[in-house]
Amino acid sequence: MALKDLEVSFARPSMLAERNGIQQLVLAHQAELQDVNEVPCFFWGKLVDPLLSSKCLLTLSKVVRSSFGPVPPSLRDPIVSAGTEQLRFEGFSSCNGVYARLDLLEEAIDGEFLAAGTTNVDFNEPMLNALNSIKKSESMVMGVGEKEVSLHSDGGTVVERKVTLPLRWVKGLTSVQWYLAEMEEVFVLQKLQVVQLFQSIPRGSVKGNYYLSKRGNKFLFSPLKSADAVQIGGIQRLRLLESLLPYVDLMRVYQAAGGECVCVVADFGKMRMTLALSPDNYRGFSGEGNVLENMVQEVPQEWIYGLNSLLKSNELFNPTLLSIEHDIAFDTMDSLTASLSSIGLLGYDMHEAKHYYRRLPFKTERILSLNPRLKNAKKLLQTDSVQIIRREGRILEARVEGSGVQHTVLIEGEQARCTCNWYTNHQGKRGVCKHVLAVKMQLKD
Repeated sequence: MALKDLEVSFARPSMLAERNGIQQLVLAHQAELQDVNEVPCFFWGKLVDPLLSSKCLLTLSKVVRSSFGPVPPSLRDPIVSAGTEQLRFEGFSSCNGVYARLDLLEEAIDGEFLAAGTTNVDFNEPMLNALNSIKKSESMVMGVGEKEVSLHSDGGTVVERKVTLPLRWVKGLTSVQWYLAEMEEVFVLQKLQVVQLFQSIPRGSVKGNYYLSKRGNKFLFSPLKSADAVQIGGIQRLRLLESLLPYVDLMRVYQAAGGECVCVVADFGKMRMTLALSPDNYRGFSGEGNVLENMVQEVPQEWIYGLNSLLKSNELFNPTLLSIEHDIAFDTMDSLTASLSSIGLLGYDMHEAKHYYRRLPFKTERILSLNPRLKNAKKLLQTDSVQIIRREGRILEARVEGSGVQHTVLIEGEQARCTCNWYTNHQGKRGVCKHVLAVKMQLKD
């Protein structure tokens, strides 16, 4: 059943349980907002390994303050999520081509979680200086609240206030999780192998792709492609992890379908650092459009509010279990999951191979303005610019009005092609064009 029919169908007995379930979630959402407002902070406590924690946070800050494309460094804002007995710190490089996340696991934290939530702060010079001064033997206490993040050490107290979340980061979050969820583990490197490999990264600016392969018990970088090798564009970006190499227990390397994006996860036992790289220096995650197809079916905003009341920051996301516990149809939950992913409310944990929930200070209705292809596809439908020419089994052909030209869209099963310049230039690697998107949206109506 299409989502637009669900509102009408709510009156039928078969849909009543689902409607009641969602209404209960909305009421819970309102009650939870009141509870959260009464809690002074989300987390307060010690970090068990202050030296390693500070070095990981400095690495994250280094990512955020860097740029490998035409965009000059300008951002300093990590996203901080507290919940499910762990802290997550996330950020992008200013060019949006590097995504980094630090997971402080339960073993790395000795404190109390008073609530679950997310904030977004700047790491300015006082915070960086405080992190740089941390010694292995001293105490390090952190507080994470809705409006600030504080650090308390022998050198004093530093407080960073909440700032506005960059819209470019929201767009990046919607794309990077899609790639991470499609990745598969390719290599696992032990500590000595990691150190030796990073010593072989070419110095200076490197043009073209490099390839990571294994020969015997040794891992190598080469500009020449070989079988079973992992493609890495902008290889110098891996140097962002250099200061952490002495502390790494092991490192896992993941490759996305299509072999372009790559992700490495440095495992320290009590914490993990994830670094995902876009295909090259000049291609940011925020420019990808693969999540647009998940937004073909629109989901009522109150449903997302309902799930938001149920899920806590950092909680692993299990749509099947949610469907069963709250009497929500599986196809409805699939649409809700797609919508949550498409607006950055779901992240992806490579170690657990599952999505987790992320709360953001972001209104769902604004997603349209952040995705011009989606906006333009809706305009094509509003002007009756889509005409279905042929439907035979799994094959569909359509004509879509362009700027002074008619484009042909051919959909065969899961594959879609178009005669426009976007498809010609990217061959589907950066998401569907507005013409294919408009045709798919019309099919859902």
